Amino acid sequence: MSEKSLSEIAKRMRDIDIAMLSTHTDGGAIAGRPMSNNREVDYDGDSYYFTWEKSRMVEDIRGNSKVSLAFQGKKAFSVAVEGQAEVIKDKAEFKDHWTPDLDQWFEDGIDTKGVVMIKISATRLHYWDGEDEGEVKLSAKRRK
Repeated sequence: MSEKSLSEIAKRMRDIDIAMLSTHTDGGAIAGRPMSNNREVDYDGDSYYFTWEKSRMVEDIRGNSKVSLAFQGKKAFSVAVEGQAEVIKDKAEFKDHWTPDLDQWFEDGIDTKGVVMIKISATRLHYWDGEDEGEVKLSAKRRK
């Protein structure tokens, strides 16, 4: 097992735009859906995604905030993230993570009615890089 740092992993994640976000649904099922990370290239253990407040995903998170993310990069590089999700409705926080690409989905930008941001704070990352693999455990205090 390798000992890569969070910053080394983040550097490799820079070119990955889509993650699979998995939540726990009613009855214990697991639901996954692709989400754009909006090229958040300075990954520090927190991920941000915009969606509709009335989505099933938001309902799932409100029922069980433990989620996972899966990233697939180039040359057999993959990252699995376990974390805690929270639903954010504060437009001031939206501004820090909004990109112009989002305007195609949310026509009034951060003022679009019903838009929310999901923040996922990682607690554990497991990565694979060819035959190399390893794990990084994170705490909220470590990222502040």
